[in-house]
Amino acid sequence: MITYPVRGGCHCNAIRYSLHAEPLFSEICHCESCRRTSGSESVGWLTAEIGAFRVDRGAPAIYESSPGVKRGFCGACGATLTYQNNADTIDVTLSTLDDPELFPPSAEVWLQEQLSWNPPNPRLEQHERGSGAG
Repeated sequence: MITYPVRGGCHCNAIRYSLHAEPLFSEICHCESCRRTSGSESVGWLTAEIGAFRVDRGAPAIYESSPGVKRGFCGACGATLTYQNNADTIDVTLSTLDDPELFPPSAEVWLQEQLSWNPPNPRLEQHERGSGAG
């Protein structure tokens, strides 16, 4: 059983955040936009209702990566922290949680943009585009 709040933050700890309720889902994204903004071959995301997310210290810098999409990151260390494309939910990078093992991904999305040398995990649901969940 998970005890809330669950905490996380950037690499340099300038930004700390907390989640105060069970997230909606967890996925790995392979889209080009996530890859390029994170510098990684894929990004694990934990999606939560916006009211469950709180910034406890610092303030993420915001970058609009495409119309209506705001990505939060630490202006000091550059760590990718959040993704938001609507007012109801926020995605938090799984790797920035203090304990990323709490929320293993259940699906991989945007496999049509996946790099050939990063094969899909056959234990997860597979979606060529978005899952429709987030």
